[in-house]
Amino acid sequence: MTPAKVKGKRGARAARRGRSSTALTPRAVKRGLAAAEIVIGLDAPEVLALVERVRQVGGAAIGAYREPLSGKPLLLAALPISAVQPTPFQRDLSPTHTRRLAGKIEEAGAFLDPLIVVRGPDQELWTPNGRHRLAAAKVLGLRQIMAIVSPDEELAFRILALNTEKPHNLKDRSLEVIRMARSLASRSGTAKESDFVAEFELPELLTLGIIYEKHGRFAGGAYSPFLRKVERFSGRRLATSIREREGFAARIEAIDADVRRIIAGLQARGFRSPYLRNYVVARINPVRYVRVKKDADAPMPLAAALTRMAAAARKFDLDSVKSADVALVASAVAD
Repeated sequence: MTPAKVKGKRGARAARRGRSSTALTPRAVKRGLAAAEIVIGLDAPEVLALVERVRQVGGAAIGAYREPLSGKPLLLAALPISAVQPTPFQRDLSPTHTRRLAGKIEEAGAFLDPLIVVRGPDQELWTPNGRHRLAAAKVLGLRQIMAIVSPDEELAFRILALNTEKPHNLKDRSLEVIRMARSLASRSGTAKESDFVAEFELPELLTLGIIYEKHGRFAGGAYSPFLRKVERFSGRRLATSIREREGFAARIEAIDADVRRIIAGLQARGFRSPYLRNYVVARINPVRYVRVKKDADAPMPLAAALTRMAAAARKFDLDSVKSADVALVASAVAD
């Protein structure tokens, strides 16, 4: 067999493996309840005690239903904030995350995610997975919070098994933002990028999202500190700003090609740190030592910063690199 045929067969097998690992095949046999079996009345025996408990604490039962997979009863209710407590074995509250969450809920103008609440051993109402949402509701001054209430106390101990969705990393956030931007641009020809500050969260996510669309393994985390200092939301029409950002993204890709060349040179000299890219990008960052206050103007336009960054990459002196400097950057990134 010729080498070309062997290579072709290997490629075909690899392609099949890739398809099998990503394909989602729905079950042929459907399961769970039918729609008519899901809805139950508030006077149903399986939720009657729970409805009474909700009323005792000053809440209101909205409706009852059977969970579609298991058929277990659940109650949708409005509960006073003071009536719900986090389970005593949850992780510690993060004030920073709580303030940020409260701010985002305020920006959205809606508190949409109900808490999961279970009945505790002494009739307490516990939330096993909503500690930060509960705290955010208190920060916002809400009187009531919506909850899906279960009479199953053991659910409080099984909820971690349900929390399998990984948090958004930089790539996920960037791809969501750029896809959202493209969709909004196609719906409105006059909308400006700056009209969607709350939706897009950070301007650099738009630029990084364009790169991630083409290069899923791009090391965006190394460039994020630089971009955060020089990126600002544009007042131009969204479609125009996306085209401009596509140009910026192409320039960052070209800079990253030089960064990869520098890394290869450092590795040939014996440097083996996994933070070499962070070190190199920090070295060529033209605003590395510039302190920028929140909501302040950028210290220089992004286009000018990219020009200076590209020039620094081309002139990078491999002999100037010291192990201690790389270790210092590695320590900062790890922190």
